[in-house]
Amino acid sequence: MEPGAEHQQQLRSLRDFLLVYNRMTELCFRHCVCNLNYRLLTGREETCLDACAGKLVRSNHRLMSAYVALMPSIMQRRVADYETSVAQGSAQEGPAAPAALPGAGAHGAPLDLPAAPGPDGPLQGAPGAGTSHG
Repeated sequence: MEPGAEHQQQLRSLRDFLLVYNRMTELCFRHCVCNLNYRLLTGREETCLDACAGKLVRSNHRLMSAYVALMPSIMQRRVADYETSVAQGSAQEGPAAPAALPGAGAHGAPLDLPAAPGPDGPLQGAPGAGTSHG
Protein backbone atom coordinates (compact mmCIF):
# COMPACT_ATOMS: atom_id res chain seq x y z
CA MET A 1 0.00 0.00 0.00
CA GLU A 2 1.29 3.47 -0.82
CA PRO A 3 2.28 5.71 2.09
CA GLY A 4 -0.37 8.28 1.09
CA ALA A 5 -3.09 5.64 0.82
CA GLU A 6 -2.01 4.12 4.13
CA HIS A 7 -2.20 7.55 5.77
CA GLN A 8 -5.70 8.08 4.35
CA GLN A 9 -6.79 4.68 5.69
CA GLN A 10 -5.43 5.58 9.13
CA LEU A 11 -7.33 8.87 9.07
CA ARG A 12 -10.56 7.08 8.09
CA SER A 13 -10.05 4.57 10.90
CA LEU A 14 -9.45 7.36 13.41
CA ARG A 15 -12.53 9.23 12.19
CA ASP A 16 -14.68 6.08 12.47
CA PHE A 17 -13.38 5.41 15.98
CA LEU A 18 -14.08 8.99 17.09
CA LEU A 19 -17.60 8.85 15.67
CA VAL A 20 -18.36 5.66 17.62
CA TYR A 21 -16.77 7.09 20.77
CA ASN A 22 -18.74 10.35 20.51
CA ARG A 23 -22.04 8.54 19.93
CA MET A 24 -21.38 6.25 22.88
CA THR A 25 -20.45 9.18 25.13
CA GLU A 26 -23.54 11.15 24.17
CA LEU A 27 -25.87 8.18 24.58
CA CYS A 28 -24.53 7.22 28.00
CA PHE A 29 -24.45 10.83 29.20
CA ARG A 30 -28.07 11.40 28.21
CA HIS A 31 -29.12 8.13 29.82
CA CYS A 32 -27.18 8.43 33.08
CA VAL A 33 -26.61 12.08 33.98
CA CYS A 34 -29.75 13.70 35.33
CA ASN A 35 -28.53 16.55 37.50
CA LEU A 36 -26.05 19.13 36.21
CA ASN A 37 -26.04 21.14 39.47
CA TYR A 38 -22.95 19.34 40.77
CA ARG A 39 -19.41 19.57 39.53
CA LEU A 40 -18.70 15.86 40.03
CA LEU A 41 -20.71 12.80 39.10
CA THR A 42 -22.80 11.20 41.78
CA GLY A 43 -22.07 7.60 42.69
CA ARG A 44 -25.23 6.49 40.93
CA GLU A 45 -24.33 8.40 37.75
CA GLU A 46 -20.81 7.00 37.74
CA THR A 47 -22.06 3.43 38.17
CA CYS A 48 -24.60 3.96 35.39
CA LEU A 49 -21.95 5.39 33.04
CA ASP A 50 -19.59 2.48 33.72
CA ALA A 51 -22.34 -0.04 33.01
CA CYS A 52 -23.54 1.83 29.90
CA ALA A 53 -20.06 2.21 28.40
CA GLY A 54 -19.19 -1.41 29.19
CA LYS A 55 -22.36 -2.65 27.56
CA LEU A 56 -21.77 -0.59 24.41
CA VAL A 57 -18.12 -1.67 24.16
CA ARG A 58 -19.07 -5.35 24.49
CA SER A 59 -21.81 -4.88 21.88
CA ASN A 60 -19.36 -3.21 19.52
CA HIS A 61 -16.88 -6.09 19.97
CA ARG A 62 -19.59 -8.65 19.20
CA LEU A 63 -20.65 -6.75 16.08
CA MET A 64 -17.07 -6.45 14.87
CA SER A 65 -16.46 -10.17 15.47
CA ALA A 66 -19.55 -11.05 13.44
CA TYR A 67 -18.50 -8.64 10.69
CA VAL A 68 -14.99 -10.12 10.52
CA ALA A 69 -16.44 -13.64 10.37
CA LEU A 70 -18.86 -12.73 7.56
CA MET A 71 -16.53 -10.54 5.51
CA PRO A 72 -14.80 -13.33 3.51
CA SER A 73 -18.12 -14.73 2.28
CA ILE A 74 -19.40 -11.23 1.45
CA MET A 75 -16.24 -10.50 -0.54
CA GLN A 76 -16.47 -13.84 -2.40
CA ARG A 77 -20.10 -13.14 -3.30
CA ARG A 78 -19.27 -9.64 -4.55
CA VAL A 79 -16.37 -10.91 -6.63
CA ALA A 80 -18.63 -13.61 -8.12
CA ASP A 81 -21.34 -11.02 -8.84
CA TYR A 82 -18.78 -8.74 -10.49
CA GLU A 83 -17.38 -11.58 -12.61
CA THR A 84 -20.92 -12.61 -13.60
CA SER A 85 -21.81 -9.06 -14.65
CA VAL A 86 -18.60 -8.80 -16.69
CA ALA A 87 -19.31 -12.16 -18.34
CA GLN A 88 -22.90 -11.13 -19.10
CA GLY A 89 -21.72 -7.83 -20.54
CA SER A 90 -19.28 -9.54 -22.88
CA ALA A 91 -21.86 -12.22 -23.79
CA GLN A 92 -24.44 -9.57 -24.70
CA GLU A 93 -22.00 -8.00 -27.13
CA GLY A 94 -21.95 -11.33 -28.93
CA PRO A 95 -19.49 -12.19 -31.64
CA ALA A 96 -17.82 -8.98 -32.63
CA ALA A 97 -17.15 -7.72 -36.10
CA PRO A 98 -13.65 -8.33 -37.43
CA ALA A 99 -11.11 -7.73 -34.71
CA ALA A 100 -9.68 -4.25 -34.57
CA LEU A 101 -6.59 -3.03 -32.85
CA PRO A 102 -6.84 -3.17 -29.06
CA GLY A 103 -7.94 0.18 -27.69
CA ALA A 104 -9.45 1.33 -30.95
CA GLY A 105 -13.05 1.39 -32.07
CA ALA A 106 -14.37 1.73 -35.58
CA HIS A 107 -11.99 3.62 -37.86
CA GLY A 108 -9.32 3.74 -35.15
CA ALA A 109 -11.40 5.82 -32.72
CA PRO A 110 -10.82 5.06 -29.03
CA LEU A 111 -13.35 2.77 -27.43
CA ASP A 112 -15.61 4.18 -24.75
CA LEU A 113 -14.93 1.54 -22.11
CA PRO A 114 -16.13 1.62 -18.51
CA ALA A 115 -13.58 2.82 -16.01
CA ALA A 116 -11.25 0.23 -14.56
CA PRO A 117 -11.81 -0.87 -10.99
CA GLY A 118 -10.31 1.42 -8.38
CA PRO A 119 -7.24 0.68 -6.28
CA ASP A 120 -9.32 -1.53 -3.98
CA GLY A 121 -10.51 -3.67 -6.90
CA PRO A 122 -14.10 -4.02 -8.05
CA LEU A 123 -15.41 -3.78 -4.51
CA GLN A 124 -15.07 -0.08 -3.81
CA GLY A 125 -17.65 1.04 -1.31
CA ALA A 126 -17.68 -2.32 0.48
CA PRO A 127 -18.06 -2.14 4.26
CA GLY A 128 -14.73 -1.54 5.84
CA ALA A 129 -13.29 -0.02 2.68
CA GLY A 130 -13.31 3.36 4.34
CA THR A 131 -16.89 4.23 3.76
CA SER A 132 -18.30 5.03 7.05
CA HIS A 133 -21.99 4.67 7.58
CA GLY A 134 -22.27 8.19 8.79
